[in-house]
Amino acid sequence: MLKSRALWIALAVLVLLPALYFWAALNWSYSSGERAGWVQKLSHKGWVCKTWEGELALVSTPGAPVEKFAFTVHDDAVAAEINRLMGHRVALHYEQKVGLPTDCFGETRYFVTAVKATEEVQLAPGVVMPQGAAAPRPASSPASAP
Repeated sequence: MLKSRALWIALAVLVLLPALYFWAALNWSYSSGERAGWVQKLSHKGWVCKTWEGELALVSTPGAPVEKFAFTVHDDAVAAEINRLMGHRVALHYEQKVGLPTDCFGETRYFVTAVKATEEVQLAPGVVMPQGAAAPRPASSPASAP
């Protein structure tokens, strides 16, 4: 009877410890924040565990090289909203998860939890242009008389 009880306790510990680890890794965030840019890719992929994987093009100033932010989305409603806003400048709220041992949870460590459209495009520090506005034109000088 004592051997049977010890066996069940050992089995319970072997099942509960990994379950507790996965629960903690999925519910605890190493960091969180927002990144803004244009979503250029979003796809639903995976052999067994299907996740939404995407890329956000980050452009800080015109002429600067484009940096890409790879992200994962678990919530289908958030993925649908990202798809709806494709082609518009958006801000993605993300949480960085560390310690997840497989790609089954996603290809990246950055999990997007919310998306919102941004109304302004920053051309340079302190210079902002609302979306849909015409591009700024240089001031014209008066024509000189001949």
